[in-house]
Amino acid sequence: MNTPPPSLSDPDPSAFVCLGSHVGPCAVCQRKTHKYGHGGSPLCTWCMTPALEGWGPTARFTSTRS
Repeated sequence: MNTPPPSLSDPDPSAFVCLGSHVGPCAVCQRKTHKYGHGGSPLCTWCMTPALEGWGPTARFTSTRS
């Protein structure tokens, strides 16, 4: 049973464990998430889950920033 995601005003849990300067909006829902720096992702946890189901378990993204 999947629990529905919290409201968009609630940040992704990853935003609590990173530097404030690494927090940014999710590319899909605009929820605050760990977007920048090492370990960052353009999608929050709730948007990444369905994306990974469609892409498969080996999907990775490559940072274009140096």
